[in-house]
Amino acid sequence: MKIAIIAIGKLARSPETELTKTYVERATNAGRSLGLGPVEVIEAESRKPGKAAEALALQPHLADAAKDGTWIIACDEHGQARPSRAFAEEIATLRDRGVRRLVFLIGGADGLAPELLAKASGKLAFGPQTWPHAIARAMLAEQVYRAVTILAGSPYHRDG
Repeated sequence: MKIAIIAIGKLARSPETELTKTYVERATNAGRSLGLGPVEVIEAESRKPGKAAEALALQPHLADAAKDGTWIIACDEHGQARPSRAFAEEIATLRDRGVRRLVFLIGGADGLAPELLAKASGKLAFGPQTWPHAIARAMLAEQVYRAVTILAGSPYHRDG
């Protein structure tokens, strides 16, 4: 199952961007034997601000989602926060059900447009705090990597 983090905005070179890249590479390498990956980050740029314009920028990356086996999880403040093990189990369940592509959507400063939230099969929150987009990408990439390592049977410090 391919995994994509699709986010509004192109990030400049920064420690958060490098951290995201590191976790994406680790998740891709560790996930191969589990049928997970590659993991990729897709940055969509909107020519105008606002949810509607951002939805238009994200849409090409979701064009055939319904018919190509894509499962969409919207990153949204009203979503459900999941413990890492539950997040890993959700990814494994989707893979085992035959989902071909798992997409995590990260909107702009005002969040995702209602039509994208309606398209999503689930919503993921990063907790009650507000996070900068660069850090949200890094956190999501880290959680995908952590999920892969949990599914691979690596020791998880929260167990035991």
